[in-house]
This record gives sequence, C-alpha cells and structure tokens, in this order.
Amino acid sequence: MQADPGTEEEQSFLTHLVELRSRLLKAVAAVLVVLVALLPFSKRVYALLAQPLVEHLPVGGSMIATEVASPFLVPLKLCFFVALFLAMPVVLYQLWAFVSPGLYRHEKRLAMPLLASAVVLFYIGCAFAYFLVLPAVFTFTTGIAPEGVAVMPDISRFLDFALMLFLAFGLCFEVPVALIILVAIGVVTPAQLAANRSYAIVGAFVVSAIVTPPDVLSMLMLAIPMCLLYELGILVARAIVRRAAEADAAE
Repeated sequence: MQADPGTEEEQSFLTHLVELRSRLLKAVAAVLVVLVALLPFSKRVYALLAQPLVEHLPVGGSMIATEVASPFLVPLKLCFFVALFLAMPVVLYQLWAFVSPGLYRHEKRLAMPLLASAVVLFYIGCAFAYFLVLPAVFTFTTGIAPEGVAVMPDISRFLDFALMLFLAFGLCFEVPVALIILVAIGVVTPAQLAANRSYAIVGAFVVSAIVTPPDVLSMLMLAIPMCLLYELGILVARAIVRRAAEADAAE
C-alpha cells in the first residue's frame, strides 16, 4: 500500500515547524542568557555608551531624564539591544542550521562565508560609529550651541539616537555582502558594478546625508567607507566569478 502523498507532505511540514520552533527557542534562549548576565551591569553599560557624549559636554553639564521611569527603563532597553548584538552569531547560526539542509553544495560554500562576513562587517560598522563617529558628532553638536543654552541631552533620546546611528553604520557596512549576493544570483556582473561606480559614489553620499547628523564630517565618515567597501565588493565578486569559471572549465 502506497502512502498518501498528502499525508507525507503534512508530516514534512510539521517536521519543519518543529525544527523551526526548536531553532527559535535556542536563539531566544541565547539572547536571554546574555541579557540576564548584563542586567546587574545595566548602569555601567549605559555609562559606557554615553561616554563619548559626556566627555564633550560643557563643564558642569550633565544628561537628564525627562520621564519618571527613564532612569530605570532606558538602561534595561540598552541591555536588551546589547544582548541581541552579542548573541547575534548564535541567532544567525540557528537560522543557518534551519535553512542549510535545503541548500545545494555550491550554495552552502558561498552562504556560510557571506553570513560570517555580514556579522563581522556589522560589528565593524557599529565599532566605527562608537569610536569615531559619535565623538565627532558630539564635538560638533555641543560646539554649535548658542550662548546661554545649556546642553543637557535626555538619556532616552540619546539612546534612540545612538541605536539609530549604530544600525545605520552597521547596515551600510554590508555593502560588499550585498554586491556579492547580487552578482551570485545574476542580477549584475562585476563589470557592470565597476561601470556604474560614479552612481554608487553619488548614492553613498546621498545615503550618508540622510542617515547621519547634519554636519559634513559625519557625512564623509560614512560616505568614504561605503565607497571603499563598494570597491572591495567588486574585487571579491570578480574573484568569485573567476573561481566559478575555472571550476566549470575543469569539469
């Protein structure tokens, strides 16, 4: 007696759901473990984030909390995002473990390095924003305050601003990964990317003007790395295409 195809498909679907549930639970557990470990140090974590701003406040200046619960909730919110940030390799590994069985061998060879590169580049973008961009932004913003205006940033608004900046720089640093994916799926070729370099440069400056504060230094600090990463993406894409051509010729 042959098995009912509909029953087999239903069982396969349920198996995938169970697997997805297991992977999601492991990813959430990883974030929660890091979050619990960070909670006792929530104030210290926020102090580290605010250090680039505090160092550039005028003498006697300080940050303020305009909402009653902000001194308690803002550090907790930051700890959650830091926990997600630190646990991201585990979260992405669980995602990879779920989708990898359905990939072909050549897709696995390309996907794993791309996934690892995406994580590293995102971390580099956030570190670049923290160590270089934030001090430059706060030097500019505190220096242009009109006379008689006390610079006293709100802790909640500052956190939102810093997280937005980290996300913007982290995502913009993914340019090489995005280019390699576009080349791998056949949307563009390395030659086309090189030929449209001038448009990419203009686009980098437009994006940086939108996502960074309104000062030239911050815009340049995002636009220039994006242009360099664009060139890096072209070089890596050419190497991948050349290696694929050599492999096809060998077969």
